[in-house]
Amino acid sequence: MKLPNADRATVDARKVRGYLLSRTHPIGRFKAAFFARAGFEAGNWADLVSQLRELAVRGEAVPSDVTKYGQKFLISGILKGPRGVTLDVTTVWLVPTGSDAARLVTVYPR
Repeated sequence: MKLPNADRATVDARKVRGYLLSRTHPIGRFKAAFFARAGFEAGNWADLVSQLRELAVRGEAVPSDVTKYGQKFLISGILKGPRGVTLDVTTVWLVPTGSDAARLVTVYPR
């Protein structure tokens, strides 16, 4: 299945810059090292946002947990970094209760 209203899915730039690509965040720094292998860095954070949005639109969404916050979906796929290196990832998306558009929760290596 496709992510509901995937064309309107959002990726918070603060989450990307301050967590996924942050080399100083207590947890995010490990993800930042993973993304850096492909060339995703704080200076080109918009490239990662673009790739994540593309994955949301083209990927196959698997329904996951329903929480008090809404319905989660998992989408696995390949991100191609600025260096041409590919990363196999799983993304987690949440369609909040009362909304029909998803937002990125997190990304992790698959």
